[in-house]
Amino acid sequence: MNIRLNDGASADPVRNQRDVLARQAAHAALDAFPAFEPAITVDYRSAGRVLVVGTAAQALPWADRLAAALPVTAIVLDEPSPGAAPAYPVHVARTVAVAGWLGAFEARWQAAGQPVGKGTFDLVLDLCPARLIPSHQRPHGYYAPGEDESARAAAAGELLDMVGDFEKPKYFNYKERVCAHSRNGRQGCNACVDICSAQAIVGDGDKIKVNPYLCAGCGACSTVCPTGAITYAYPPAQLTGKRIQAALRAFREAGGEEPVLLLHDGGRGEALLAQLGAEAPGRILGLRLHHAAATGIDVWLAALAYGASGVAVLMTGEHAPQYVAALDQQMAVAQAVVDGLGYAGPHFQLLRIDAPDELALALRHAPRGEAPREPAVFHLAADKRNTLDYALEHLHRHAPLQADIVPLPPGAPFGAVAVDRQACSLCMSCVGACPASALQDGQGLPQLRFIEKNCVQCGLCASTCPENAITLVPRMRFGETRMQAVVLNESQPFHCIRCSKPFGTLQMVENMLGRLAAHPAFSANLDRLRMCGDCRVIDMMEPRDEMRVTVLKRD
Repeated sequence: MNIRLNDGASADPVRNQRDVLARQAAHAALDAFPAFEPAITVDYRSAGRVLVVGTAAQALPWADRLAAALPVTAIVLDEPSPGAAPAYPVHVARTVAVAGWLGAFEARWQAAGQPVGKGTFDLVLDLCPARLIPSHQRPHGYYAPGEDESARAAAAGELLDMVGDFEKPKYFNYKERVCAHSRNGRQGCNACVDICSAQAIVGDGDKIKVNPYLCAGCGACSTVCPTGAITYAYPPAQLTGKRIQAALRAFREAGGEEPVLLLHDGGRGEALLAQLGAEAPGRILGLRLHHAAATGIDVWLAALAYGASGVAVLMTGEHAPQYVAALDQQMAVAQAVVDGLGYAGPHFQLLRIDAPDELALALRHAPRGEAPREPAVFHLAADKRNTLDYALEHLHRHAPLQADIVPLPPGAPFGAVAVDRQACSLCMSCVGACPASALQDGQGLPQLRFIEKNCVQCGLCASTCPENAITLVPRMRFGETRMQAVVLNESQPFHCIRCSKPFGTLQMVENMLGRLAAHPAFSANLDRLRMCGDCRVIDMMEPRDEMRVTVLKRD
């Protein structure tokens, strides 16, 4: 790794003041963009039917307060104290299960020896010792404030306002054609399912299914998706790219140097940055996103191509731990790419911070990575892999080290496949399983071809191969060969011994003979394995008690 030393805050106050003025120009460029209006929304309708769940001592007092304005049902986990019966339904239950979202919650409960009770509700106030819906990101309309009385009062106040029609943006787009989740019952990529903190994504056969009502818009699914099958739509990557490009251009034209793009969201992250105020070094350009996890390696490498010296992502304790792990892995891959090209670094910084003084210290040591001599002019594409192609091509063209191949850490979404030619029978199972068209057949020739640019290292080819002949090789290749089809394996065609039509490869037929020679259907008729499917059927249907003359052609 070629490391550029970072001496913390700039020792030159004049330079820092120039950067502060340049940052103001960058922020003015960002402010010039109009607010993004989503084209598609997700609608909710709530009549205010509230379910309050908890022990009798905890749930009934809050149910009483809410019942003055909303239709309430209470489920208590123990017998309530004797007294006047409430004016709303109260169920005593040993077990309770709740699922759903604003306007569409379903609850099931059961007491000892009693049938299962069911109900539908618009809102839920969960006062149970352990939350009924454990997902990190809670559904709209579900409140689990814990034991703090002020938090419970705040939740009750919000519940009173949750009556009527509501809408939110549809945060994602999904193209199932290129999804690498599964093929033929074999799992490939499960990254979006694993990272979703709202439990809004589930496997659905060979594809995935996203529940738009549960989706919270974090965008982490699009960040970790290797193919671009699921993309972020609030805002789309193209708009984010234009904002980054405009901010860096304005900063550069105003005389700023070594800008670092600080990505944060509008929650705790924005509050921390506001508290920091003038203590932030002038070269730090804050860019607010809907969620800090909504960008990944494609946007970060594009930012370096646009002239950024580094990219920092600010995460706080309110973010799910799987976001931090995923972004850390993506940054390791991105840093390996720029290190391999000889750019002095580091270039990336993942911050998990909850206090202004911690943020101030971290930003004084923000990256001062080497950037390309000439800023790129391309725009981010709707297709994630296209954006990566643009960014990688620009970074390679201006790289201090013109490397052809850069090794990457395991799990990287780029690379090649190694094929054991002795084991591979060219059955083409891998071609049918590949979701990205990286593996292709020989178009009439007994060949297995590979286009490295398309490979997302999902592993479906390796898990599908009946001969276990495929191994993943994470790496980044540059140059024209990355985009060209190369032959990984080829064989002589085998011709039917009856009609001379080519129907497979010599190795495939030899494998069949070795595996099926003892099979009752073929042991006495091994020549059938040397015939094409049509001739094999004809041979099986011909009567054996009639004299016949057949000319067999052997290779």
